[in-house]
Amino acid sequence: MPWVTLSFDPALAVLLPPEYRDGPFRRRFRGQVTVKHLVESLGVPHTEVGQVRINGREAPLDALLRSGDHLEVFPPLPSAGREPPVLPRFVLDNHLGRLAALLRLLGFDALYRNDFQDEELAEIASSGERILLTRDHRLLMRKAVERGYWVRSLKPEEQVREVVRRFQLAGYVQPFRRCPRCNTPLEPVEKEAILDRLQPLTRQYYDEFHRCPGCGQIYWKGSHYERIRARLDRILQEGS
Repeated sequence: MPWVTLSFDPALAVLLPPEYRDGPFRRRFRGQVTVKHLVESLGVPHTEVGQVRINGREAPLDALLRSGDHLEVFPPLPSAGREPPVLPRFVLDNHLGRLAALLRLLGFDALYRNDFQDEELAEIASSGERILLTRDHRLLMRKAVERGYWVRSLKPEEQVREVVRRFQLAGYVQPFRRCPRCNTPLEPVEKEAILDRLQPLTRQYYDEFHRCPGCGQIYWKGSHYERIRARLDRILQEGS
């Protein structure tokens, strides 16, 4: 039976079965097999793959493998110093609601609902040109998903650091531009237009307000603003 030797970058090893995580290993296959098929059969989605090399030469994911080949698999390289032509937009699976809120607080377009089905997520990612963020690496193997990221951590603050690092977003942060509840860009609103919605002390001490045209939530720079700002600053500093 034909076989290939595989070497995965340590950053991808966590996606492999435990017995394959410590270094190069041999894998048998039947018939004609592409790089993509073999790599995904081991649990590594195509969205997690940057460069592949066959016998030392760069190759595409649809390249056919031959018996005795040595396949090396690497994660995508960050595009540090390069301004993206379009700022990334995201769609998140049902387990990442807190990550979605943090991304929105940082100013990024992060679509989220707690009842998305897998088929919906794949379709939204494809038709809406969004990057799919998920804890389910099998979801990233769907053919319709062109760009995605398997979120490693279970902790929301570390998750947002992962996303910022992976997609080089630190230079594009614009805090408090989006509604953390519904993702809609905020708009300034005159104080007089919302006086009936303000508590007496808020009415007395604050004059600058923003309103979400999507859900109607009102925002201002109260004590909660400083706490959230400090939290976001800490996330970005620790993630740099």
